[in-house]
Amino acid sequence: MAYSRLRAATFPLKRPLEAPELLPSVLDVVAAEKPADPLHCLRPATVTAAAERFLARFPGQVLYAVKCNPEPSVLRALHRGGIRRFDVASVREAQLIRQLFAEAELHYMHPVKPRPAIREAWAKLGVRDFALDSLDELEKIRAETRPAKAGEAVLPGLFVRLALPKGGAVYDLSGKFGADPEEAAALLRAARPHAARLGITFHVGSECLDPAAYARAIERAGAVIAASGVAVDVLDVGGGFPSRYPGMEPPDLGLYMDAIKAAVASHGLGALELWAEPGRALVAEGTSVVLQVLLRKKKRLYVNDGIYGALSDAGKPGFRYPARVIRLAGTPAAETAGFELMGPTCDSADRMKGPFLLPVDVKEGDFIELGQLGAYGAALRTAFNGLDRARLVEVADPAFE
Repeated sequence: MAYSRLRAATFPLKRPLEAPELLPSVLDVVAAEKPADPLHCLRPATVTAAAERFLARFPGQVLYAVKCNPEPSVLRALHRGGIRRFDVASVREAQLIRQLFAEAELHYMHPVKPRPAIREAWAKLGVRDFALDSLDELEKIRAETRPAKAGEAVLPGLFVRLALPKGGAVYDLSGKFGADPEEAAALLRAARPHAARLGITFHVGSECLDPAAYARAIERAGAVIAASGVAVDVLDVGGGFPSRYPGMEPPDLGLYMDAIKAAVASHGLGALELWAEPGRALVAEGTSVVLQVLLRKKKRLYVNDGIYGALSDAGKPGFRYPARVIRLAGTPAAETAGFELMGPTCDSADRMKGPFLLPVDVKEGDFIELGQLGAYGAALRTAFNGLDRARLVEVADPAFE
C-alpha cells in the first residue's frame, strides 16, 4: 500500500502565533547577535500607521490581501490599524485569520478554487464571499455552499472577476484570470438569483503607477453592469496600490482615491458599495531584511539571501531597495557606489542587479539592511538548497529610506 504525507510550509518564517518582544532598534539586534541567517525586521508601528492612512482615505471597505504578507505579527499590526476584513486566497490563509481574529470577515477572492476548499471555507470558516470568472466556477460554488438542511436560505456573496487589457503596472496580472466584458455580463445575470450580494471585481496589476488605470477599469466595469441588466451591489477595485522603491516613485495615494471617486461618480456607480484589496501599500514599508556579505568580488557582493528567499522581486522584476551598511556608531561614512548582489544558492540566476547604493568600502562580514521588503519578501521564501532559515524580530526604530 502506498502512503503519502503532507509537507506544509504554513507561513514562510515559521513563527509562533504569540507576539514577540519589541526590541529597540535594528542596530541593537545586529550588534548583540551578529546574525548568521537573514533577519527580517518588522516595524509594527509603520504597518499600523499605513493601515490607518489607507482606511482614512479610501471611501469604502478595505480588505487586506493576506497573500502579500501572512506573518502573524504583520496581521496584528494591521488589525491595530483598523483592518477587519481580509482577502484570502486559500483555506490555509483563512484558517490563520480565523485563528488570530475570530470576528474578522473573510472573502475568498481567488477566482479558481478546489471544491474541498470552497466547502471548508463555507461550512467551517465562515467565509461568505467568493470570486469567480467562469460559469463552471459559479456552479462549483453553488454546489459546495448548498444549505446543510432543507429550508435554510443562506446564499453566498458572488463576485465576478472582470478581465482587463494589459496595462502599465510593474506586475501585469491580465493574462490569467478574468472574464471578458460580454462573458462577465452573462455571469452577473447567471449569478444574481444565487447571490446574497453580487459584485464585480478586477485587478489593475501589482505596483500600479498610474491612477488613471483605476478610472479606465471602473468605466469598463460600469459598461458590463449596464449590459448585464441586473442589480449589482458591490464594486471591488482590487489591489495594485503601490509603494515607493528607489527609481520607482508612484503618485500620492490621494490621486488614486480621487481617480476612483471621480470614475464612480461619472459612470453612475455611486449607489454601489465600494471595496478595495490593498496589500503592498499597507505592508511594504514595514519590514526590512538584514543580510551578511559572504564575499566581495569588485562590484559584486555575495550575500546570504537572494531570489529564493526574501529578494524575489529584485531578481527578474528588477526591484531596487533602499540599502545601508549597519555599522557601529562613530564609524565614518564612506562615499557610495552601486553594487550587484549575488544570492547564496547554486543557481546562477540568483542575482539581483540593482544597483544597490552602498559604501565603497563594504566588505566580507558587513551587515546590509535592505528596506521596503514587507510585501512578498517573506511570503515568497523557499527552501531551495536548504537555505530556508530566517528570523523575525520586531523593532521600534523608524523605517529608513
